Parts: sequence; structure tokens; C-alpha cells
Amino acid sequence: MSCCLSCCASLTCGLCTSTASCISQKSARIGYCGLFGVSLVVSWILREVGAPLLEKFPWIGGTSDTNTTEWYQAQAVLRVSLGNFLFFGILALIMIGVKDQNDRRDSWHHGGWTAKIVIWLLLVVLAFFLPDAIILVYGFIAKIGAGLFLLIQVIILLDFTHTWNDAWVEKDEQKWYIALLAVSVGCYIAAFTVSGILFIWFNPSGYDCSLNIFFLVMTMILAFVFAIIALHPQVRTRKTYIISFGQGYYQQVNGSLLPAAVVSLYCAYVCYTGLSSEPHDYECNGLNKSRAVSTGTLVLGMLTTVLSVLYSALRAGSSTTFLSPPSSPRLGGSKPLLEEAEEGKAKKEEKEARPVSYSYSFFHLIFALASMYSAMLLSGWTSTSESSDLIDVGWTSVWVRIGTEWVTAGLYIWSLLAPLLFPDREFV
Repeated sequence: MSCCLSCCASLTCGLCTSTASCISQKSARIGYCGLFGVSLVVSWILREVGAPLLEKFPWIGGTSDTNTTEWYQAQAVLRVSLGNFLFFGILALIMIGVKDQNDRRDSWHHGGWTAKIVIWLLLVVLAFFLPDAIILVYGFIAKIGAGLFLLIQVIILLDFTHTWNDAWVEKDEQKWYIALLAVSVGCYIAAFTVSGILFIWFNPSGYDCSLNIFFLVMTMILAFVFAIIALHPQVRTRKTYIISFGQGYYQQVNGSLLPAAVVSLYCAYVCYTGLSSEPHDYECNGLNKSRAVSTGTLVLGMLTTVLSVLYSALRAGSSTTFLSPPSSPRLGGSKPLLEEAEEGKAKKEEKEARPVSYSYSFFHLIFALASMYSAMLLSGWTSTSESSDLIDVGWTSVWVRIGTEWVTAGLYIWSLLAPLLFPDREFV
């Protein structure tokens, strides 16, 4: 047995060393994304097979005989999430104030991957030795952090749609305008098609499903409102206020339907995830929330989370995001110069301090919040009212998703109407 443990330890160390050596300074962001992806896989595996093992730990669950299998599954997910959150949260605190690459912490951000992987493993393992009270508090805090991540996810979506639209408009060629129109129409058709299918699935005959009907009708009304506002003459002739990672700026959108169409399709998708999270015994849930449907919804949710994190990581350093610190050349800031001179010696040449292209602290904060959100997604927002075979089920999940849809709509409408309502005000 000891021989096997020694072999596993040596293999793990070898894997960490080889993986760390493959991560260069340019691929550091991808390395963090990969580490986050590994944490998702570990959480999922432990949720499926780790409950019997946790039941043997005397400090988890104590002497209570009322803890269900789902409770232990949520414990496994929350403890991995806590270790992941601590890792990225500590990095976020350490990286506060890094403005140029001459700062020693810049090398900490890009290098030292062997030590980082070991520390991440230790933090995850340590989380499994913490008492239930700490995990209970973390579960409450994670709900708040997950809500913040959903808000950031919405801002990422708005930033992506406006960037996509601007990229094609700037080409100023007929084929790109045709492509813009085709994608916009296609997204709108898909959005209304999804809404129509949802009416069939979540409004079965013979039952009073007024709440589901309200959610679906609101989704379709919002899609119409997006198009009307986007194509309004006053909006078309004004620069539109864009919210990008919390920073406001103006861009000319020329009344394009593309952002409106993409946001409409996203709202239809979020409405689906909300309705599919309704309790499996709710008569208006036409899908009956089988495990296959539950797992499919989880995969879509996880994919959306990973894409959001990847986009924020790769988008970091863009001039439109507050991931860029004030000293970043991408924001037009002047480049600071570091003069090194010693008395009694010949004057050395000035060294130009290269500003960092994005905020390392906020970069890690996104991963910390994403860790909380993924834990809520896997644990059904820590609700234990449903079967342990079901994932992300319950009214808490429903209202979180519907609330996300309405916040998305509100932020997008605000991005269009803000310049009209406050023409003399600067939103930066």
C-alpha cells in the first residue's frame, strides 16, 4: 500500500513538473484556465462518487444520521470550490497594485507553476479537513459570489456582442453587412423558435401554468423591445453607451440588430435553463426533469461558465475593459520610465518599464467568483429538497436564472437608452 502511495506521489510530482514547464509567460492565462477546468472535473467526479468516502470522515456530518447522500455530494463540491476560491482569492490579493512588468509580482503571476499547482492541491485537500460550520458559512457567501459572477457574465456578453458588431461594421464591405443581417435574423429566428418549443414543453394542457407562461411571454416581449430600441432613429444616430467590465464608453453601433439578436437568443436560453430547473414533480415541467435532462442542462451551464472565463481571460488587456490598469498603453496611458543611477558611477541608460496589459488582481477575482458559481451549479444552489440523482433543480435555481435574464435585459436596454436619457452626462 505504501509503495502504491509513493508511486502515485512521484507520478503526481512528475506530472506537475512537466505541466508547469510547458506553461510560458504568454500562455499563463491559458494555464489558469486549465487549472480552473481541472477543478470543475474534480468537483464533478467527487459529486458522483465521493459521497460514500465523505461519510467515513467523522468531522464531516458529525454524528448526525439525517444527512442525505445529496448533502454529502454538496459538501464535496463546496470543499473543492473553497480550495479553488482560496487559491485564486489569495492571488487576487497579492496582485493588487501591479502596474508594470518590473514589479516582482509580475513574475509570480506568470511563473512558478510547480509551486502554484502544489499550493492549489494543498488548499483543496485542506478544505476537506475543515469543520462543517466553515463550509456552511462559505456556502452562504458562495451564493453572493455566484450572483456577482452572473452579473459579470452578462457584462461579458454585452461586451462580446458590441465588439463583434463593431468588428464587422468597421470592415465597411457589402459582404460583411450581409453577414451581419444574416446572423441577426438567424439569432432572432432561433430565439423565437426556442420560445415556441418552451411553450410546448412547459405549458402542458390541463394544468394552470400561468407562471411559466409569464416567463415565456416576457422573454418574447423583451426580444421585440430590443429590436425596437436598437432600430429607433434617435438610437441609430447617437453613440451608444457600452458597459464593458464595469467601465463605460461610447461607440457608434449604427442601429445594428446583431447585439439585440444575440441578447434575445441568450435570454431565451436562460429562460430554458430556468424552466428546466423546476422541481421534477411540478406538473408544468413537461420534461419531468430526468437525469439526462438535468445533466444536459448542467453541461450547457458549465460550458457557458468556461466560455465566460476563457473570454474574460483572453479579452484581458483590451482597451474597453477595466482589466486594463491606468498605466496600460492600451488605454493610452503614458509609459513610465525607471531610471537607475548610482552616485559615483557612470550614469546608466534609462530602462523603460513595460506596463502590464491587464489587471492581474481582477483577472484572478473572476476565477474566484467562477469557482463559487460552479459550486452553486453543481450543488443546486445548496438546496437539498430534491433527489440526489438530479442536478441544479429547485425553485432557487429557477429564480436565479430568471433574475439573470431580466438583469441582462435591463443592462442591454440601459446601454442603449443612457445617452438619450442623459445627453449631457459623461458615463465614464
